[in-house]
Amino acid sequence: MTPASLPTASSRAWQRFKANRRGYYSLWIFLLLFILSLFAELLSNDRPIMVNYEGENYYPLFITYPETTFGGDFETETDYLDPYIRDKITTAPNWSIYPLNHFSFDTINYDAEAANPAAPSNDNLLGTDDRGRDVLARLIYGFRVSVLFALVLTIIGTLTGIIAGAIQGYYGGRIDLVSQRLIEVWASMPELYLLIIFASIFNPSLLLLIILLSLFGWMGLADYVRAEFLKGRNLEFVKAARALGLNNRTIMWRHLLPNAMTPVITFLPFRISGAILALTSLDFLGIGVPPSTPSLGELLAQGKENISAWWLSISTFSVLVGTLVLLIFIGEALRESFDTRRG
Repeated sequence: MTPASLPTASSRAWQRFKANRRGYYSLWIFLLLFILSLFAELLSNDRPIMVNYEGENYYPLFITYPETTFGGDFETETDYLDPYIRDKITTAPNWSIYPLNHFSFDTINYDAEAANPAAPSNDNLLGTDDRGRDVLARLIYGFRVSVLFALVLTIIGTLTGIIAGAIQGYYGGRIDLVSQRLIEVWASMPELYLLIIFASIFNPSLLLLIILLSLFGWMGLADYVRAEFLKGRNLEFVKAARALGLNNRTIMWRHLLPNAMTPVITFLPFRISGAILALTSLDFLGIGVPPSTPSLGELLAQGKENISAWWLSISTFSVLVGTLVLLIFIGEALRESFDTRRG
């Protein structure tokens, strides 16, 4: 075997990751669910994807049409769940293509036979919440919101932690000492109390939560990156790079950062799961996203208030736990794949 044909460190890590079947399949399942959630409007919506009415094509999912377009009496936006309108756009020769689930996250089922929260039925496969909204739709949209929120928070926290840890570890000395003391002071701030205070001052939003949680979410990762840079800054290849005249930024980026990426990559799934759990917990306490936003935590809070409505708690708990389990399996597989002691 020639040197060029020898497997690289990244390919060996990928082979070790694939060997862990539990983590490998969890990765594909999670990616499939996340990609499907990105097209939630095509899966669960109270508007048809396409309508062919009197020989013309309409696209209600993307364009708002008045009711008079489909033979109604009013100039207001069409209610496609209205039996009269549905009959007009589905009776031959007219036809329409509806999403698999005929409710959006904010659609109220006024035709439910039971009082809200209503149990699962043919119309609402997972029942309705206490406002008459479809639980399945809110789970699909809530899963997307949670994962996107976690990804944004993880990216911001990871980049901040890498920069802070790299500067501390590479320069060391007084910069490292002063930075560590400042981080210790900042870490001692009561994060939950600050969230409660800001939630009472400002209108709750995802942007506000991302900003507040990003202020604290980078410190744990910065410690690992700092340790790797402290360990590598005095190695022979770094001294050789300095002797060749490379500047500090190039040495940090090209020579030290790749060696410090192992803890960063292995902790990514755990950081994503932690961000999802943080958003769910804040929404459960009522200091997270606005009430109109689909949220797993808000559904759990409704399940607590409506103990007899078992479908609220069980369905939301299953989605949340299933997501966290998949991420934990992925994280464990990543940690093992970067363990050089394994073959």
